Amino acid sequence: MQPPVTRTYKLLTFFLTLNVAFQLISDATAGKIISLFGVGVSVTVIYFPFVYIISDVVTEVYGYAQARRILWYTIAASVIAGIMYQLAVVVPPAGFFENQEAYEKVFGIVPRVLVGGWLAVFAGDISNNFVLAKVKVLMKGKQLWIRTISSTLVGQFVNTTVFYLVALSGLLPTKQLIVAIIAGWLIKTGVEVVFTPVTYLVVNKVKSIEGVDHYDKDTNFNPFIMR
Repeated sequence: MQPPVTRTYKLLTFFLTLNVAFQLISDATAGKIISLFGVGVSVTVIYFPFVYIISDVVTEVYGYAQARRILWYTIAASVIAGIMYQLAVVVPPAGFFENQEAYEKVFGIVPRVLVGGWLAVFAGDISNNFVLAKVKVLMKGKQLWIRTISSTLVGQFVNTTVFYLVALSGLLPTKQLIVAIIAGWLIKTGVEVVFTPVTYLVVNKVKSIEGVDHYDKDTNFNPFIMR
């Protein structure tokens, strides 16, 4: 079953909303560092992987092109939110407002970190979707778990590496930077592995509801188009 370009879907907007929500949540909370297994990582390792689970579901059911479109909308929302966060910080507070310093700490994101985050999300997500779409065709739609996990391994590695190199290179010692990249990558991939049974259930349900199971045999994989 191949989805017509002009077809209207019941759940695609819902997945777009979820994707944007998790991205904006991650943008706003990425600065909180927690300790997992003795390694300091962003709290987003707990829930940012859901962005990749959503991408897996959308790519698997609707195809790479639909997932790419959702990615571009998500990036646009993230850029707008990032600009507004900075505006909220620089606008002078009222004389009686006592929480300006807290706002600056949470939302006063260094531009380098903002740009690093956007590049990481785009590069990681597009890599994830490309691998999943290609492996699906290669394996003729069998063994969903192989393509969800393999695509996440690639996508999360690209995402984590790009972010740390762009945003934090030179700020962290090289050894600590490498440890953080590996730890973040493995933890985020681990979340995907744990939720594989849920991914199976969601994918099968969505395919049933939408009547679609797209194979990207003739897809233009150019990441910079939206069709």
